[in-house]
Amino acid sequence: MSLSQQIATDLKEAMKSKDKVRLESLRSIKSAILLAQTEKGAGASLNEEEELKILTKLQKQRKDSLAIYEEQNREDLAAEERAQLAVIETFLPQALSETELEDYLKKVIAETGAESAKDMGKVMGRASKDLAGRADGKTISAKVRALLS
Repeated sequence: MSLSQQIATDLKEAMKSKDKVRLESLRSIKSAILLAQTEKGAGASLNEEEELKILTKLQKQRKDSLAIYEEQNREDLAAEERAQLAVIETFLPQALSETELEDYLKKVIAETGAESAKDMGKVMGRASKDLAGRADGKTISAKVRALLS
């Protein structure tokens, strides 16, 4: 079942159960998917990698908003962002732990032959592609920089 179909099914369930937060979150995901499809051309379908990028972007937006709301002591808005973030994360693959990420990056560094920070681009290109949705770019970059220095 594609992400679009899964969203449509979950949207119906959220409407039936009157789960306002889940419904709002699913509508934002559906909207982002439809927007991406229309950008590519009429009737274009998205592959799994493009769907992951959309979900990752929505996740990042929610995390950024959450950080701002917490900084401004707006717990009412922060709670809503947390709830929406939880719904979005149900569609993303399981995130890597610190040790799993480090082990994977060490393997990529060995395979690419990277030795210093100058070779960071080689590692980042491959790692970003392989870890899409499982780790964010900032975390990957910081870990690669630490391992190469």
